Amino acid sequence: QVQLEESGGGWVQVGGSLRLSCRVSGGALSSYAMGWFRQAAGKERDFVAGITYDSKSTMYGNDVKGRFTISRDNDKNTAYLLMNSLTPEDTVVYYCAADKTPTALNMFYDYWGQGTQVTVSS
Repeated sequence: QVQLEESGGGWVQVGGSLRLSCRVSGGALSSYAMGWFRQAAGKERDFVAGITYDSKSTMYGNDVKGRFTISRDNDKNTAYLLMNSLTPEDTVVYYCAADKTPTALNMFYDYWGQGTQVTVSS
């Protein structure tokens, strides 16, 4: 069974950077497209970024475009989300997700991690 585990969340100052990691187990990362989402308490889950299995295509949500970068290392079975120029509005729980269609770039994923909290403050 495929499992996803996020790490790298925590507290960061306004304007700072943080890199989230998502390790996949129970399957080869190269078999999946990967995505990152985020969700504030009481709100819907929002798409942050997606990347195809071969890293050739990426997609970003409007709120993070130009600040966040999604990447992956299939050899390490790990996907990443580098977040720069963080603001208090980025304070939410971040989730990684895997799609069984490796070339997919969409909002629908098959497997989800448990989430990691990011807090941005001064």
